[in-house]
Amino acid sequence: MDKILVTGAGGFIGSHLAELLVQEGARVKALVHYNSKNQWGWIEESEYRAQIEVVLGDIRDYDSVYNAIKGCEFVYHLAALIGIPYSYVSPLAYIKTNIQGTYNVLEASRQLGIENVLITSTSETYGTAQYVPIDEKHPAVGQSPYSASKIAADQLCVSYYRSFGLPVKIVRPFNTYGPRQSARAIIPTVISQALSGCKTIKVGNVHPTRDLTFVRDTVNGFFKIAKSPSTVGEAINIGMGTEISVGDLIRKLLEILGKDVQIVQADQRIRPENSEVERLVCDNTKLREQTGWVPNYTLEKGLTETIEWISSHLHLYKPTLYNV
Repeated sequence: MDKILVTGAGGFIGSHLAELLVQEGARVKALVHYNSKNQWGWIEESEYRAQIEVVLGDIRDYDSVYNAIKGCEFVYHLAALIGIPYSYVSPLAYIKTNIQGTYNVLEASRQLGIENVLITSTSETYGTAQYVPIDEKHPAVGQSPYSASKIAADQLCVSYYRSFGLPVKIVRPFNTYGPRQSARAIIPTVISQALSGCKTIKVGNVHPTRDLTFVRDTVNGFFKIAKSPSTVGEAINIGMGTEISVGDLIRKLLEILGKDVQIVQADQRIRPENSEVERLVCDNTKLREQTGWVPNYTLEKGLTETIEWISSHLHLYKPTLYNV
C-alpha cells in the first residue's frame, strides 16, 4: 500500500494513471491545478473519485509541490503544458511550467528522500526522425518551444540522477490517444467534428506520421517502468512501433464513423514549416525487454473505444471552435 503522488492527475493521461494505481492497490494522492471552483478535472467523474486524495496546488510553486509530495513514497510527474501551438504564443509559459515545475518535483523529491520518481517526457524531444525506429539514443532536437522545454526538463532529471543519486526515471510516450483527450489533438477533433454533423472537417498538416498508443497501454507502461529497477537514471520509450500518416488516420476514423465529409486544411492548425515533426516511429525494445510490457489495444480497437466515449461525452466538446 505505497502512497503515490500523481501530478497532473486531473488531466487526460494522469487521470487514467491515477485510476490504474488505485486498481493496483496504491494509496493515490492527486495534485490538481488550483482553481476557485475546487474542480478536479477528469477525476470528478471517475468511479475511483472517493479513493483518491486530491490536493489543489500549482506545479510552478515549490512549496505547493513539496507539501504535496510530503508523506509519499513514489512520485509520477505528469503536470505540464502540452499544447504545441500555444508554445509558439508563449514560450515563457512552457519554461515556467515544464522546466521550473520539473525542478520543483526533483528538488522536493531529493529533500524528502523519495525512492522512485517518474518524470514524463515526450517523443517530441526527438524532432523529425533521423532514423527509424527511434530508440532512446536518438538525438534530441527542439523543433518547438514545447519540445525544447521538455528536453531541458529531461536533462535536469539526468543531472539530478548523476549529481545527487535521485532515483529518476524518464518516461517518453509517443502519441497517446483515448477517452478524455483534448480536442486540440487530431483524433478527438476529427471525431467531435464528424459526430456534430460538420460537412467539412478542419485539420492541420496531413502528411506527418505518428506512432499511436491507446491511453490504457500508455499508463500500463508507466506502471511497469516504475516497478523495474533497471530503468533508474534512464529514458525509456512507450510506443507501438508502427506509424500512420495523419491523412490515413483521418480516413480510418471517417470509415469507422461511416461519415463522408470533406477534409480541409486550416492555416491556423498548421505548424511553422521548420517546426513540424514529420515522422515519429517508436523503438520499444527497451520497454519490452526491461519491463515485459505488451500492449492490449490495436489501433482499430482503441479508436472504436475512443469514438464510443466521445459519442457519449460530445456535450463537453465545442467542435467548431479551435483554441491553441
